[in-house]
Amino acid sequence: MAGQLWLTPSEGGYLYSPELSRILRKSLQPATKFRQFCKIEDAKGLHAGDKFYWNNVGNVGTQGGKLSETNPIPETGFTVSQSNLTLYEYGNSTPYTLKLDIFAKQDVVSIIDSLLKDDARKAFDIEAFTQFKATPLRVAPTSGTSTTAVTLTTNSATATTNNVELGTGHVKAISDLMKERNIPAFSGDDYFCISHPTTYRTFMNSLESIRQYTDIGMNQIMSGEKGRYENTRFVEQTFIPKGGANDSTTFDPATGTADAWNNNKSSWAFFFGGDVVIEAPVIPEEIRAKIPGDYGRSRGIAWYAVTGFGLANDAAANARVVMWDSAA
Repeated sequence: MAGQLWLTPSEGGYLYSPELSRILRKSLQPATKFRQFCKIEDAKGLHAGDKFYWNNVGNVGTQGGKLSETNPIPETGFTVSQSNLTLYEYGNSTPYTLKLDIFAKQDVVSIIDSLLKDDARKAFDIEAFTQFKATPLRVAPTSGTSTTAVTLTTNSATATTNNVELGTGHVKAISDLMKERNIPAFSGDDYFCISHPTTYRTFMNSLESIRQYTDIGMNQIMSGEKGRYENTRFVEQTFIPKGGANDSTTFDPATGTADAWNNNKSSWAFFFGGDVVIEAPVIPEEIRAKIPGDYGRSRGIAWYAVTGFGLANDAAANARVVMWDSAA
C-alpha cells in the first residue's frame, strides 16, 4: 500500500528510535490568508444539485427627483441578474499501517491529522485566490512606469507590462478609483489589499510610519494585517506564488509554480471592498478515519469537504476587486 509504513524509515520507521525527541518538527508552513475574506453563505441543503445561486439587484431604472404638483409620481423598476457557483468535493488522505501505529514512539494519528489540516487550508486558499483573480477590473501603472497614475481595464486583462514597484502614488490612485466606482468598503470605511511582503516593501519603506494610521496596539481584524494607508488595510500572504501575468502559461498556485513578471519589479496585489467571494459549504471540511481493512491492519485518515467558491459580482460595473496586474 502507498502511505506510511514501518518498513521504510522515511515513511514511518523514523518515528521510533532509542532516544527520540518528544517534539515534532514539521516543515515550514506558509501563511494562508485569502479564504478569510470569503463570505460564507448559509449551508446549501443536501440533494439539491451541484449549483448554488444568488441574485444581484441593480439600481432603479429611472432616477427620482422633483415632482410637479399636477403630475403623478413617476414609476420605475429594477433589474435582477443571477450568478452561481459549482460545488465540488475536496479532500486528501494518508494511509498507514497498524504495525506503524503500534511500534511508533510518536503519535502517528496526531501527526497525520496536523498535516492534513495544513493541506486543507492551502487547498481552500487556492480556490479563493482563483476567484479573486477572475475579477474583470485590472490596473497597471500608466505607460508601465508612472508612479502616480494607473490605467484601468474591465475585461479581466491588461495590455500594460508593469515595470515599476507598487508605491504610495499607485495606492492613492487605486483608492480613488475604487471610491469613485462606489465599491463598498469591506469594514467601516476601509478597503483591503492582499499581496506578498516584498510587493509591499518599497511602498512600506516610503512611509515614515505605516502605523501612524492605526490605533496604538491596533486591533487587527484580519490575519496577516500590517497597517493602513489611504483607507486601505494591507495584508501579507506567503502561500500563493508570485507572478502569473496575462501571458503566463506556467503559473500554477495548485503546484506552487511561480512565474515572475518580465521586469520582476512587482507582483500581483488585490485591492477589494465588501462582498467579494462567496463560499457555499454543504459539508464543511472535516477529518475522517478510513474504515480499517485487511482485518484492521490497513488504516488511513482523510480530510473531506463539499463546498464551492464564486466571485460575488463578476460584471465589471459591480465588481468589488481591483487587481494590480501586468501583461507580461
